[in-house]
Amino acid sequence: MHLVDAAHARAEANGFGQSCEPEVGRLLAVLAAALPPGARVLEIGTGAGVGTAWIADGLRPRTDVTVVSIESDPATAAIAATGDWPAFVHLRVADALEYLTAESGGFDLIFADAFGGKIEGLDRTLAKLNPRGTLVVDDMTPVEGWPEDFRAKQDGVRRTLLADPHLVATELACGSGVIIGVRRHLAD
Repeated sequence: MHLVDAAHARAEANGFGQSCEPEVGRLLAVLAAALPPGARVLEIGTGAGVGTAWIADGLRPRTDVTVVSIESDPATAAIAATGDWPAFVHLRVADALEYLTAESGGFDLIFADAFGGKIEGLDRTLAKLNPRGTLVVDDMTPVEGWPEDFRAKQDGVRRTLLADPHLVATELACGSGVIIGVRRHLAD
């Protein structure tokens, strides 16, 4: 079964309703397909593994890229772990902020789809983005019923990303709203 179909089936079977939307998934697959040899990918917020599946699907048949996906909730991570993942996909149960602090390397593609690393600790996520690396931040379109404090935090993320002088960024009306940015390569 196709990785994405299997991930959707896992999410549905387990009542996980916060999966990566198809439009965002296709964007992730396209960006993954364009990665240079030996690239590193970080997904913050594995969920049931739908976003991970889109990324891995975009990379196939390659095996030279490393994908690390972080999920803070052990029960949710266990759902994703039942998938038949390619050897280059590494699922981790960890707090995103602790992982970002401890990880010594950078990433060529980061998909930030969780509170930690997006709403809280965005600076740590940005610090791990390699020059010419791409950052995709999901769920940026306000939804009716969001608490005002959460809406204000999301707006702070938007302002930070769109104003960061080290990023070339734009907001897309894709799925639940995406901001995509590429870290500028500054000459030494």
